[in-house]
Amino acid sequence: MCGIAGLFIKDKALEPQLGALLARMTSTLCGRGPDSAGFAIYGAERPGAIKITVQGTGTTDFAALAAALGQAIGAEVPFAQHWTHAVLAVPREKTEIAESWIDARSDIALVSKGARLEIFKEVGYPDDVAANFGIPAMAGTHGIAHTRMATESAVTTDGAHPFSTGADQCLVHNGSLSNHASLRRELLADGIRIRTQNDSEVAAGYISRELRAGKSLGQALEDSLCDLDGFFTFVIGTEDGFGVLRDPIACKPAVMAETDQYVAFASEYKSLTGLPGIKTARVWEPKPAQSYFWEHA
Repeated sequence: MCGIAGLFIKDKALEPQLGALLARMTSTLCGRGPDSAGFAIYGAERPGAIKITVQGTGTTDFAALAAALGQAIGAEVPFAQHWTHAVLAVPREKTEIAESWIDARSDIALVSKGARLEIFKEVGYPDDVAANFGIPAMAGTHGIAHTRMATESAVTTDGAHPFSTGADQCLVHNGSLSNHASLRRELLADGIRIRTQNDSEVAAGYISRELRAGKSLGQALEDSLCDLDGFFTFVIGTEDGFGVLRDPIACKPAVMAETDQYVAFASEYKSLTGLPGIKTARVWEPKPAQSYFWEHA
């Protein structure tokens, strides 16, 4: 069943509240997905650095990990720990070396990378996941979240959303794809990294391939209507943008709201009721097979 929430902030004065608002929106969706939850936050850049988020465990020594990575790449690696994850700040020119070093280890997993993107996801009740990661205290320009009810694969951190297959790109999905196996082979042949067997990561990889080819987010969403079979609602994040797409049948619930301060998406209207100015917002159900996207200038 799953639940999705997304918030794209237009008014800079609201940016410090991004995490708190997104966590509140997600809290109402716990019943749709009590197995695990994840949050993608587009926060501030670190000059000259790429942020690499890695997943460990509750006992991972991230200080030692950052020190070892710094020794391997010949540069200092500042880090910030958030429960079972850590965000490593790697010099831009060292990103590929750092990613290879992380991939070679069996005790950690790369979750996301980008100038602004940080992803935090874990098994557990969504309210607990948000609290343990400290999501309510996070600031940013936009973010997306997902609560999962696993129906086709195991309840694991790797299976939790969001999925990121490109720098500053991520996706959450409610639904099921029927052609993910064949498309996964195509994406791997095209050099897109797919780390799990989850069909939603394939959808994320497809969008990454389209954007890598120079297409706009809007065009990538339009193309997915032809190339992805199944039923789906996608909410997608890029460094500057936020997109929504439903399949032509649109069997999964969705509602959106827009004011001068923000654009919001949720699986259920009750998730929007805690947002500022919601009483005067324009509220609508996104149409089937129509892409919606917003970007910061």
